[in-house]
Amino acid sequence: MMSRTRPAPAEPEDRNGGLRLRARLRALYHGSSVTAVRFRMAVLVIDLIIIVFFVAAPLLKADALVFYIIDYVIAALLAADLAARAWAYSDVRDWLKKPIVWVDLFVLATLLFPAWLFNLGFLRVLRLWTLINSDFFWRTIGRRYDDTRVEEITKAIVALVTFIFVATGFVYTSFMGRYEGISGYIDALYFTVTSLTTTGYGDILLPGAWGRIVSIVIMLVGVTLFVRLGQTLLRPNKVRFPCDQCGLLVHDPDAVHCKACGNLLCIPDEGQR
Repeated sequence: MMSRTRPAPAEPEDRNGGLRLRARLRALYHGSSVTAVRFRMAVLVIDLIIIVFFVAAPLLKADALVFYIIDYVIAALLAADLAARAWAYSDVRDWLKKPIVWVDLFVLATLLFPAWLFNLGFLRVLRLWTLINSDFFWRTIGRRYDDTRVEEITKAIVALVTFIFVATGFVYTSFMGRYEGISGYIDALYFTVTSLTTTGYGDILLPGAWGRIVSIVIMLVGVTLFVRLGQTLLRPNKVRFPCDQCGLLVHDPDAVHCKACGNLLCIPDEGQR
C-alpha cells in the first residue's frame, strides 16, 4: 500500500525572509528614518499623480488605448501599495476595518474593471480625501503641522474640493448626452460650482425631478462645507494636548491649567511639537 507523502514544511529561510520583508516594509511605512521619509514622499508624489489622472479621466476617455494603458498601470501601482501597507500593518484584520481602506479598495476595483465601473469612476477622486485624512500623509508631509490648526484647515479645504469633483463627475456621467445643457466636463463643473455657491445663474439646469434633487443636494452639502471651512478659518486657534487627569484634548495655545479640571498643563510650543 502506497503511503501518502506529506508536504514538506516551510523552510525556515522562507519564513525569515517573509519576516525580514515585513520588518522592512514596516520601517518604510511607519519609520522616521531619512530613507523612510523619502520613500513615503515618493509614494505621496505617485498618489498625487494618480489623483490628477482621476480628475482628468473624463477628458482622456476619448483616446481609449492611452486611457486603458494608464488606467491599468495605476491599478498595478495602487494594488502594490495596498498590499505593502497591509503586509506592513501589525494586524491585517484590524487594517481592513478602516473605512479609508475600503474606499481605496473600491477605487482599485474601478481601475481593474473600467469598462463596467466607469460610471462610478468619479468616486475615484475620494482618493484625495483618503490621502489627506490618513496618518501616512501627516507623518510624512505634515509632521510639523500634525494635530494643529493647519491640519484642520487643510482637511476642510480638501473636503470641499473633493466634493466639487465628485459632484461634477456624477453630473457629467448622469446627464452628459441626455440633456443639451451639459455638453462636456467643463459644463458639469460650471453647474456644480454655481449650484454649491447658490449663485444659480440659470443658464444650465438639470431636467426633471431627479435633476432638481441633485441640485438641492449639491447646494445643501456645498453650503455646509463652506460653513465648516469658514468656522475653521475664523475660530480661535486651539492645540491638541490631552490632559493627563480628565482627558480634555483641546486647549488654548497658552493655557497653563486645564479648563475642565484645573490640572497643570505643559503644552509644548510650535517649535517643540
